[in-house]
Amino acid sequence: MGDNSVLLKTELPLPLFFRGKVRDSYDLGNILLIVATDRISAFDVVLPVGIPDKGSVLNQLSVFWFNQTKNLVPNHLIEAVSDASCLDSYLPVDSHFACPSYLAGRSMIVKKVERIMVECVVRGYLSGSAWAEYQKKGTVCGISLPQGLLESQQLPQPLFTPTTKAESGHDLPLTVAELKKLVGKTLAEKLQEKSLAIYHHAQQYAQTRGIIIADTKFEFGLDGDRIILIDELLTPDSSRFWDAKLYQVGQSQPSYDKQPVRDWLIKSGWNKEPPPPPCPRRLLPPPPRDTGRLTRG
Repeated sequence: MGDNSVLLKTELPLPLFFRGKVRDSYDLGNILLIVATDRISAFDVVLPVGIPDKGSVLNQLSVFWFNQTKNLVPNHLIEAVSDASCLDSYLPVDSHFACPSYLAGRSMIVKKVERIMVECVVRGYLSGSAWAEYQKKGTVCGISLPQGLLESQQLPQPLFTPTTKAESGHDLPLTVAELKKLVGKTLAEKLQEKSLAIYHHAQQYAQTRGIIIADTKFEFGLDGDRIILIDELLTPDSSRFWDAKLYQVGQSQPSYDKQPVRDWLIKSGWNKEPPPPPCPRRLLPPPPRDTGRLTRG
């Protein structure tokens, strides 16, 4: 957009490990520096716009939830970058440079592990693509559900609906049986157990702050034989957040996440393939009325 208030790309004098849809990761040996930019993606395509401070929100929420859930499942977080100077001790001796101030608040130092190439989705409510499938087939990711459920209704129990983790293009749904074939029965069962445990804990906590977590997705890695949480956790990019006070069964919900952007893109007639249409600023998601609601003690 040519707007200096958004960070769309980083160019640090460090080895680039991976540039994802939103995050730029740099290789520091056995650790990574992950920088959350202000890019936004929808339907697995990066849009040609940015949202001011989006990366900082994603990063700080992830840090909050990593700390909240570390007793349930270990994670890759080593340190949140609160001041660019704190990176000095992590940089290679021959790579010291003046770290840009924008790294503070939107970056973290994490342990490098082997990524498990699946996304672990947990759905607690009938919304989005799950609602679309249920209307047509009475199922969600192939799982049969009772008749007569309404849009946004809470499911009888949370569903574990994994997908592939595509490097490019669209992620594809996996049944639990397919997941077991892909990663092995023992690992698949552990991923399901840990995903449901994290969702249950987060949903209970969020409800005390007046927020419904309708669904979310997790990513895991292997540190040797140990499963750990990686990437981001319970952010507006990876989850649907609803205001409990405004929640009404039988309709779509006001969302503190990417859903307003997805809705506009669908109405625009876009075929969900690159290039995406430009998204007008006025259609970007509004900030929550109380930005401290989840994290306030």
